[in-house]
Amino acid sequence: MNKKQALPWDNPRFRNWIAVARACQMMSLTLTRALQGLDLKPPHLDILANVYRYPGISQQDLANKLLVGRSNLSMLIPQLEQRGLIERRTDEDDRRVLRLTLTGKGETLTEDALAIQTEVIDRSMAASSVDECNLVGDVMWRMVEQMTAGDPQDSGADR
Repeated sequence: MNKKQALPWDNPRFRNWIAVARACQMMSLTLTRALQGLDLKPPHLDILANVYRYPGISQQDLANKLLVGRSNLSMLIPQLEQRGLIERRTDEDDRRVLRLTLTGKGETLTEDALAIQTEVIDRSMAASSVDECNLVGDVMWRMVEQMTAGDPQDSGADR
């Protein structure tokens, strides 16, 4: 960068993006601490919450939703399986596809963890009005759409 170029922190988009990134990091740290009593980490909660919402989801679809590779999931899912929280079942129509479901224990833990996550989110979002909260969400979803436009690996994220 030469001295004639504007400094990035003078750019409102850069400066505000840093605020968004910092808020995300703080949320991750706060959630990690809040979930310690359940012996759960945010990546595990991401898996459990999606399997809770979409029972029978395939590992590939879950990887797409979480924006991770299947190899990342192949390290985390066995941990949840060993704890008796999740089950992998072969798809009846395509034996190559593994479908994920929660056990009763997994369902209970997920509900407890989602309650904690919701409380953390509510506490952090209390600094904004409902209209401001909706505005932030609308802008973030537009950014997702902008970044995934024309991308064949689109995240398939749900609003």
